[in-house]
Amino acid sequence: MLNNLRDMLQPILEKVGKTFASTGLSPNFWTGLGLLFAILSAIVYGLNIESGLIIGGILLLISGFFDVVDGQVARITGKSSKKGSYLDSMFDKIAEVSIFLGILIGGYAEPYIVMLAITLSLLVSYARAKSDALNIKLQGVGIGERAERLLVVAIIGIGGFMQYAVIIVVIISGITLIQRMIVTAKNINEKTD
Repeated sequence: MLNNLRDMLQPILEKVGKTFASTGLSPNFWTGLGLLFAILSAIVYGLNIESGLIIGGILLLISGFFDVVDGQVARITGKSSKKGSYLDSMFDKIAEVSIFLGILIGGYAEPYIVMLAITLSLLVSYARAKSDALNIKLQGVGIGERAERLLVVAIIGIGGFMQYAVIIVVIISGITLIQRMIVTAKNINEKTD
């Protein structure tokens, strides 16, 4: 869903990308910085400190910002690479699991709901990876891609309703998984050469 918004905001995102590209720092640097902010967010959630939901949510939003920056810098500098794509994907999963682990340790949501959110989130990512291996592109398919899931956690969490945020993540992840399985199944070419 947010991919459609990203297309509309492309002129603004290009300016952001040019600004960060002008620093001379690599796209992988921005990817790593995004992971760092996600881990800091997870730590804050895990510590369950006063205003932890607000601080953790802000750190998570900053992480999401750098997740956009790295891709823009790669496009603008022409430094898109398989290695960068791989690191970005792996760091995204590490960040997401860390966030949910922080929520779990901090006691902000029922453990079984957090575990279900982690499981479904990873299955959504796996569904895309498996489809990519079959040359079926799923970017933009589903209502609960990674960006949407973490935005729900950050925004609703900042409002003090983390349990509801995690429940929403479970629901949108489940729907997205089903959507991706249907699209993939419909597009599998059974012909052999």
